[in-house]
Amino acid sequence: MIIMTTITLITNVGNIDISLNKQKAPVTVRNFIQYCRDGFYNDTIFHRVINNFMIQGGGHTEDLVEKPTRDPIVNEANRGLKNIVGTIAMARTDAPHSATAQFFINLADNDCLDYTATTNSGWGYTVFGEVTTGMDVAYHIAQVKTATIQGHEDVPCETIIINQVIINE
Repeated sequence: MIIMTTITLITNVGNIDISLNKQKAPVTVRNFIQYCRDGFYNDTIFHRVINNFMIQGGGHTEDLVEKPTRDPIVNEANRGLKNIVGTIAMARTDAPHSATAQFFINLADNDCLDYTATTNSGWGYTVFGEVTTGMDVAYHIAQVKTATIQGHEDVPCETIIINQVIINE
């Protein structure tokens, strides 16, 4: 029997429930849950929104100040999970093992983000769960008008706040 941990992202536009896959992405789930327990995501925003692609959050305040994080974690994208509609994955820099706290929800089947090889361009982005309810909220966020603000591209013009994350173990 597989025991799943679920979380609820409580946002100012609705809730998103996510089931986390501890079996396929144990390091990533442990990291994410620790950030949740620490209250790190409270009052952060979805700061990058690209309709028909993904919505990204979990690292910036309303003023677009990036929050300090713990050290990066190992990339687990090679464990078989795919960046398909409704999955949650870790955001990172160009370096494969650079994910810390930021995450994104896939709004499309983004196979271009999947693992293909152990090269910088092939590592992909670690999927660690899937939305169980609230994709309507994610699609609502995706429809918000965006702009370039303070050097950040694709920032929603309407602030989308993650008020709190609840862990439902």
